[in-house]
Amino acid sequence: MDAPHLQPRERIDLAAAYRLVAHFGLDDSIFTHISARAPADEGDHAFLINPFGLRFDEVTAENLVTVALDGTILRDTYGAGINQAGFTIHSAVHAGRPDVDCVAHTHTVAGVAVATMKDGILPLNQWSLQFHNRVATHAYEGLALDLAERERLVADLGEHTAMILKNHGLLTCGTSVGEAFTTMYNMERACRAQVAILSSGAEIEPVAGQIAEHTARQIEKGRARRRESGTDPEWAAYLRLALKHYPDLVG
Repeated sequence: MDAPHLQPRERIDLAAAYRLVAHFGLDDSIFTHISARAPADEGDHAFLINPFGLRFDEVTAENLVTVALDGTILRDTYGAGINQAGFTIHSAVHAGRPDVDCVAHTHTVAGVAVATMKDGILPLNQWSLQFHNRVATHAYEGLALDLAERERLVADLGEHTAMILKNHGLLTCGTSVGEAFTTMYNMERACRAQVAILSSGAEIEPVAGQIAEHTARQIEKGRARRRESGTDPEWAAYLRLALKHYPDLVG
């Protein structure tokens, strides 16, 4: 397939992430967002985000919007601008965390359910242990339309790569689109499992603290090795899935 070479890798990866979020049922109509740092030739400190009004299954590498950190639209082939709440959240992280290349935010039933639980993600299984003592929280302040919230959001995120937006949803970030996506998908599965477990009424056996911390560190070491090697076989597998089922994403 020659078409992917017509678009920068940043745009292809981000468009694929949008399609995968829709594919796995993590989207919410035209709302929620995934952003990634834009190619250098599209603007200094700019990021890519979805056009307002499109479903995630309609996002392509071509129609992603390039926006500067001050809100200036640098490129918008679709012509509908962007969602203001999405700009507030994503510009906050891209401005405050120079180590982050991608930010994902979702409102799923399971994610919102866990975001409403006082204790957040519990150490109940291997999916959830990735997040053991490694999830930030940000208190609900209403719709994210106030730019002043950005400072508080970044302060709450700190150096974490996952955050629960209380009473709202989930947020993940990573040094690549693949890292942010896979972290979000694992966080979503941890939330789905937790809701199912708590709903079952069965007696629960959580993972002991020492083992939970050991497992979390094992997962961190694996991520560090992938970063050092510059290869991510899991994201490569997801990207193949996206291109196989949604080849139009490269348009």
